[in-house]
Amino acid sequence: MNAAQKDGVHVIERMWLNLVIKNVSLETVCGITSKLPEGSLPEVAFAGRSNVGKSSLINALMNRKSLARTSSQPGKTQTINYYNVNNALYFVDLPGYGYAKANEKVKAQWGKMVENYLHKSKKLRRVFLLVDIRHEPTENDKLMYRWIVESGYEPVIIATKLDKIKRSQVQKQTTLIRSALKAGGETLILPFSALNRQGREEIYQVLDALLEEEG
Repeated sequence: MNAAQKDGVHVIERMWLNLVIKNVSLETVCGITSKLPEGSLPEVAFAGRSNVGKSSLINALMNRKSLARTSSQPGKTQTINYYNVNNALYFVDLPGYGYAKANEKVKAQWGKMVENYLHKSKKLRRVFLLVDIRHEPTENDKLMYRWIVESGYEPVIIATKLDKIKRSQVQKQTTLIRSALKAGGETLILPFSALNRQGREEIYQVLDALLEEEG
């Protein structure tokens, strides 16, 4: 990438930040029996186990404090939520998985909703898979990674709770995540902290590239 191209990327980043601030809203909520909307905008989906920080990440990206509801109680998101970001794209918040206290019927419903979305959404362009940077990915994380790949997408891994570990541990933990998920070297792993929003710019760059591809 030459200097002019680098400058172009920086310009796109600033445009994206302005776009986010202007207009975001929760537009559609889909339950287990709901039909997926057939919108005209590209979609980026956010998947991850319960309480991994999906809502906090989405709020940080939208530059909002609480549009996506956060909770200390796992299993809060039980629907597929579509956030319209400045009429440019949708952030799609998928139900959290791996909530131990949910009964088997509920777990199966959540899994079916996510699998149905991955297979049937016609506008899905990117999938962000959130994992906790402090720990090796769980079996559910590994299963979700395989689901995403088998659905034809290359996940972008967001390693959340970055502020909970020392800087010297970051490389070790991201290597552990890559190994556990059996992710190739081309798979992006982006550490992120909802507390200080470290890593947000790198995620914006992925979104900017998507918008550029979409024209």
